Amino acid sequence: MNNTIALVLGGGRGTRLLPLTKYRSKPAVPLAGKYRLIDIPLSNCINSGMNRIYVLTQFMSVSLHRHIRRTYNFDAFSGGFVEILAAQQTNEKEIWYQGTADAVRQHLRYLQQPGIDYVLILSGDQLYHMNYNEMLETHKKCNADVTIAALPVDAKQAAGFGIMRLDDDGRVQGFLEKPKTQEELKLVHTDPAWIEARGIPSKGRDLLASMGIYLFNRDVLVDVLTKTNYADFGKEVFPASIRTRKVSVHLFDGYWEDIGTIQSFFEANLQLAQPNPPFNFMSTDSPIFTRSRSLAPTRISGATVKHSLIADGCYIEEGAVIENSVIGLRCRIGKNVKIRNSIVMGHDYFQQPDEIAKDLASGKPPMGIGEGTVIERAIVDKNVRIGRNVQIVNAGEVRERSDDGSAAICDGIVCVVKEAVLPDGWKLA
Repeated sequence: MNNTIALVLGGGRGTRLLPLTKYRSKPAVPLAGKYRLIDIPLSNCINSGMNRIYVLTQFMSVSLHRHIRRTYNFDAFSGGFVEILAAQQTNEKEIWYQGTADAVRQHLRYLQQPGIDYVLILSGDQLYHMNYNEMLETHKKCNADVTIAALPVDAKQAAGFGIMRLDDDGRVQGFLEKPKTQEELKLVHTDPAWIEARGIPSKGRDLLASMGIYLFNRDVLVDVLTKTNYADFGKEVFPASIRTRKVSVHLFDGYWEDIGTIQSFFEANLQLAQPNPPFNFMSTDSPIFTRSRSLAPTRISGATVKHSLIADGCYIEEGAVIENSVIGLRCRIGKNVKIRNSIVMGHDYFQQPDEIAKDLASGKPPMGIGEGTVIERAIVDKNVRIGRNVQIVNAGEVRERSDDGSAAICDGIVCVVKEAVLPDGWKLA
């Protein structure tokens, strides 16, 4: 992989993940208590032996930059790096990225350095394990100009994906975005025997969905981006490449989830807390890396915890009940607190006893969750102060409610915004 460069796209606004992206970029959103979304593609690269990585950023990227700078440091002899390529004004350009392809176009000089033959384009908001070496082997075997990772899906799933049409040799001949009708599905049907001949059980799946992971011959990518003004890979570069280049697919049959909405983020996190999670953070072959922290072990004093993930540095007092939930770093959870089917992201620092006493004396809740509070089907962002007997429950089963500075409701899920203060007795209006 020494002749391959990875580009991780992390510059989008992430509007579908609001309010979690109110103060941070999408790849910086916390995951599974102690990680961030960006850790997934970066760890996959490292586990694949690929250690030359650029991360393209634009919106609300301070915390993402800080996390990458503190986490991904290679020794001086490996030649490896994870570098940030932020949107910036130059003598040639004075505008923001206009899309994923335009973001790469604005940094082509980094790809045109000697010794680079292949460019891997990755998303910064997907959850999966993949060995990119295998994708490179497929690319070389097919003598392809472009290779795209493809996930077999059935007709019910197809409406959420871009689906590819292949010829008998496996070359991509067409692409249809989110097909729904039987006529559209027939146009992009893939023979299940073709899938099974490549070692993947079809299990009734006869459609190949784009995963948004692309491997280009470097010169092909440079040629496409310099001769066109295409702004987006999925909507423009990839469909155009099908017409003019040899495009192949690399089949993938593992767990893969696009963390693009509050609903998908919420469900993916809670699945990780189950006894047999679909995504394994404990793999010795492909570990997920993140920032190392010198935190004390979590202390649990007479609480009940079922099917949950508890990160380091937490203090959970007696009588607390935590079920089917993810609890982030440095959480202080008071007596008789009930947390069910929820994500609590934790805190960036510990409050000292004198700070807590000062807050209590002024009537302000300290950082943490106060005694008797109930949290159900909710996401509590970082550094939130929750008083006693607070009810973070969507009792009215509201589907959507805009952010009022304290909380929003998205897809029926309550989202308490970062650094919100909920006083004693607060209830969701």
